[in-house]
Amino acid sequence: MDTSREKPRTRHNDGLPQPGFEMLSGVFARHLAAAEGGMAFCVYREGKPLARFYGGTTVKNGATPASGTGIRQAWSEKTMAVLFSGTKGLMATIAAILIDRRVLDPEATVASYWPEFAGAGKQDVTVAQVLSHTVGLVFVDPDPDDSLRYDNRAVAAVLAAQSPLWEPGTKVAYHALTYGYLAAELFFRVTGKSPGELVGELLAVPLDLDIHLGLPESLDGRLATIFRSENYAISTFLQDPERRRIVDRMYAGSLTGIGDPFNSVEMRRAEMASGGGIGTADAMASLYSQLARPLSPLLSAGALASSTATWSEGVDAVNDRPLRFGLGYELADPLGTYGPVAPAFGHSGAGGGLHGAWPGKNIGFSFLTNEMLAEDQDRRAKDLLGALARIV
Repeated sequence: MDTSREKPRTRHNDGLPQPGFEMLSGVFARHLAAAEGGMAFCVYREGKPLARFYGGTTVKNGATPASGTGIRQAWSEKTMAVLFSGTKGLMATIAAILIDRRVLDPEATVASYWPEFAGAGKQDVTVAQVLSHTVGLVFVDPDPDDSLRYDNRAVAAVLAAQSPLWEPGTKVAYHALTYGYLAAELFFRVTGKSPGELVGELLAVPLDLDIHLGLPESLDGRLATIFRSENYAISTFLQDPERRRIVDRMYAGSLTGIGDPFNSVEMRRAEMASGGGIGTADAMASLYSQLARPLSPLLSAGALASSTATWSEGVDAVNDRPLRFGLGYELADPLGTYGPVAPAFGHSGAGGGLHGAWPGKNIGFSFLTNEMLAEDQDRRAKDLLGALARIV
């Protein structure tokens, strides 16, 4: 039985041909029928909405809201959710802006900006190797205790003294949490500002976007409660038990282990540059659409081309998943993460969130949800992008 009619749902056609809009709406409704929470899918072109869908609720069916978050309500254009690693796309955009302004050079050594990083033989590591996930610092050693986990600078100091697992630049592996600590410290060294300040000054304020890294308490009531499906799993491509232990260490205190850190007050106040961003689907779609437009208000065409060129690719040395990275952006990959359109860039988030751009079509899109599904079982964003590609 199609239960989508029993769930709150709104939709807006802002410029698609009506038959195509109805097809896209049908895909959204089909996935909403199977949902236990809520979701949104927004498509923008050059900063203007093209199609928007919101459905379900901000709290899992039968559950209670996380402490300090909003009451159960229908998902709407005002609903915000944790972006998880979609936050890395914000960091990639900040890096691109700083590169464009010649504040940061991808070919320069990290130590030229952050001298302490030269420790343990890392004096030749480049900014590009950090941004393209080839530096070989996939976890923090020793593990930070709970009092330091949200202290970007303290954890960065540990990483600065740490030896990489391989010669930087020779392998690619997703730096799930350490990417944020490294990028945040690099940005601080060249600007004197925290990643949350930079999100506000360079992205949110100039484009009037509902995106935050360090959510103000006044906005807590608009935040959806995140939850994992019963069979949620990470690193679903990985079979090797030795590297599984590395993954467990990488994600300790976040996606694995006990507790509920992604709904905690501490996480939403912290400026976690790898996964603590919070925003709406509209804001993320608008951001990427304005990166994709021919005359972007944020970046020169040359800077965007450089940042979205392939800087690393291959099979993840830890997770066995095929990867392609620009300077922080994920790029179109063999798995079709960004749909059947290339070129494409953006960043996915744990549990199914996906935010990105099709620059050849001046399109930005965002799929945002509070229901986390395992990658090998999740068709939501792929099906929506597959339908969208047939329309635009």
